[in-house]
Amino acid sequence: MIGWILGVIFLLIKLGTVLVALLLVAGWLVYVERKLLGRLQLRLGPNRAGPFGLLQPVADIVKLLTKEDTVPGGADRMVFLFAPAVVATTALLIFAVVPFGKEWVIWGRRVPLVISDLNVGLLYVFALSSLGVYGVVLGGWASNSKYSLLGGIRAAAQMISYELSLGLSLVPVVMLAHSFSLVDIVKAQAGIPFIVLQPVAFGVFFISAVAEIKRIPFDLPEAEHELVAGYHTEYSGMRFGLFFLGEYITMISLGALLAVFFLGGWHGPLLPPLVWFCLKVSLVIFVMIWIRGTLPRLRYDQLMDLGWKVLVPVALVNIVLTGGVMLLVAG
Repeated sequence: MIGWILGVIFLLIKLGTVLVALLLVAGWLVYVERKLLGRLQLRLGPNRAGPFGLLQPVADIVKLLTKEDTVPGGADRMVFLFAPAVVATTALLIFAVVPFGKEWVIWGRRVPLVISDLNVGLLYVFALSSLGVYGVVLGGWASNSKYSLLGGIRAAAQMISYELSLGLSLVPVVMLAHSFSLVDIVKAQAGIPFIVLQPVAFGVFFISAVAEIKRIPFDLPEAEHELVAGYHTEYSGMRFGLFFLGEYITMISLGALLAVFFLGGWHGPLLPPLVWFCLKVSLVIFVMIWIRGTLPRLRYDQLMDLGWKVLVPVALVNIVLTGGVMLLVAG
C-alpha cells in the first residue's frame, strides 16, 4: 500500500514538474528566438521589457490576457472556443512518453525519468500528432471565414502529407531498436547514436518535423501575404496565444523526439544524463531557429512536391535498404 502511494506521489510530482517546465521554457523560447533572429538579421531584438528584454514574455502574456476575446458572428461558438486547446493539449501530452534521463533512486525506490514508459510509445506519439491536425482544421472551419477555412485546409493537407514521411523515417529506427518504446530506443543507442547508422532517416525526419510544425520555410498556412495569417485569423487574446503556445511546445517536443530517436537521448560522457538530453534538445531548437532566419518560404506546390515526390520515396527506399543490410549482417 505504501509503495502504491509513493508511486502516485512520484507520478504527480513528475507531471507537475514537466508541465511547469514546458510552459516556462515555451514562454521564454519566444524571447530566445526573437533575440537569435535579431542577431542573424543584424538588429537587437527585444530589449525594452526588463534587463536585456528578459521580461518580454511576461509583457506578451499580459497583453494577450488583457485583449478582448472576440467570437465572429456566425461562428460555431463551442468549436471555435475549443479548437486552440486541442493544439496546445496534444503537444503537451506527447511528453508523457519522452524519457529525460536514467533512473533516480529516491527513498530507496527507483524512479524512472519518464512519466510513462509505454511499450507502444512511438504509436502514442503519432496518434497525438495526428489529433493536433483537428485543432487547426476546426479552428479554421468554425471561424466562419473563407480565409481561415482555406488556411485550415492547407494546413491539414501539409500536416497529413508530412506525417507520412515522418512516420516512414522512423521505421528503420524501430527495426534497429526492436521496440516501439522510447526508453528502449534510447538504450539501443548506448554505443552508437542512430544518426550515424541512419543519416538518411535523420534528414527525412528533421525536414518533416519542421514542416509538421509549420515553420519557415514551410509556414504556408500562416503566410500573411497569402491568407491573412491563415487558420487563426479570427482569433484574438489568449485563444490566439494558445495556438502560438502550442506551436512552441510542439517545437520542443519534436526537438526532444529527434534527440531520443537519433542523437542518443540522455547518453553522453562526463555530464549528467539530464544535462545531455537538454543540450541535445537545445541544439535542435537552435538549428530550427537558424533555418527560420536563413531560408526563404517555399511555394505551396514546391512544398507538396517535396513531401510526396522526394521525402516519401526516399523514406521507403531507406526502409528496404535497412532491411536488406540487417538480413546480410544477420546471415
